[in-house]
Amino acid sequence: MVKKNIKSILVPGIYVIAAIAFITSVILIERVLTVSSFKDNDYMYVIDLFDSDMPVVSSDDVIIRPYNDKSVKIVKHFYDYKASQEQQQKSLVYYEKTYMQNSGVDYSGTKENFDIISILNGTVINVMEDNTLGKFIEIRHENDLISVYQCLSETLVKKDDVINQGSNIGKSGSCNISSDLKDHLHFELFYKGQVVNPENYYDKKIKEL
Repeated sequence: MVKKNIKSILVPGIYVIAAIAFITSVILIERVLTVSSFKDNDYMYVIDLFDSDMPVVSSDDVIIRPYNDKSVKIVKHFYDYKASQEQQQKSLVYYEKTYMQNSGVDYSGTKENFDIISILNGTVINVMEDNTLGKFIEIRHENDLISVYQCLSETLVKKDDVINQGSNIGKSGSCNISSDLKDHLHFELFYKGQVVNPENYYDKKIKEL
């Protein structure tokens, strides 16, 4: 009778213990899977971040000039509607018997084929050669900025290249639209789709735009 009672007590107890062990195992497995899933997702996020097609630009980054040769000077200014009539006349481009407003700034130095550098981190979106503009490069930057480097004698990058600020991307040259300027760089800057005077943007922090 005693043995029977002991057996009747032990058997349900064993089942209860087994059930608790099973439930505990299920909970532990779920937790392990959850943690693994989180780690996998986190890893993928990091990979996606570093696979970005454009270097990260800090809001404190400052826009630099497209050259580092100290002898380089402006030889033709950006056409500014608010400038004096005399200044506007100096900012006209004469090509094929037509006067056009200069949509950028032209720079020339004492040295031919001076180095051209990128004003910010960015991605090359175009590298072409045109009969009028010569060889040119377009680079997209963050904050809705696009820089355009024209009249080059040499290009050192290709489309989709990721460029760091200050990287050498080409060399100055000449082009048919402004052959009178000889060796120079024609530089244009677009902000939010509108062409702007680059001279008003140099040395500015991105967050100041």
